[in-house]
Amino acid sequence: MTLRLILTRHASSDWDEDCPTDHDRTLNAAGRKDAPLIGSWLARQGYAPEHVLCSSAQRTRETWAGLSPTLGFAGKFEIDPRLYQANPAFILQRLQQVEQAQVVMIIAHNPGIARAAISFAAAPPADRQFQRYPPAATTVLEFQAETWSGVKWGTGHIAAFTVPRAQQ
Repeated sequence: MTLRLILTRHASSDWDEDCPTDHDRTLNAAGRKDAPLIGSWLARQGYAPEHVLCSSAQRTRETWAGLSPTLGFAGKFEIDPRLYQANPAFILQRLQQVEQAQVVMIIAHNPGIARAAISFAAAPPADRQFQRYPPAATTVLEFQAETWSGVKWGTGHIAAFTVPRAQQ
């Protein structure tokens, strides 16, 4: 069976003088523009998730709100506070707990989400942006596994990678 994983870094955000903590940061104008671009790209490619795991940070939740309208999402959406600044090991552990979904999306933060994308990939794409993983960068990986608990590092085939600039 083919399982598909979508790894998205939150869209661009800024510090605001009214923002008391990093966790509370909101998307800036570029982020509010970029999130729907990623959502439209996912929809055009047929990469709609069935289960979404999202960090509890404001900017990740706003990223999901911006990209989700074009996806016709009818699956399970979970906010997991542990994804806020999660390391790749936790991202893998959390993914392996997912049941009954063939397409999972994780929306989180650098450096964890970038390192997870690099670690999951059997071979990185040629795109220089992949190593940098700028805001709203999105990787789609495919795994040959029966369940998410069987997914391991270095076993994912990169089906697609994009950044907002490529979708403008």
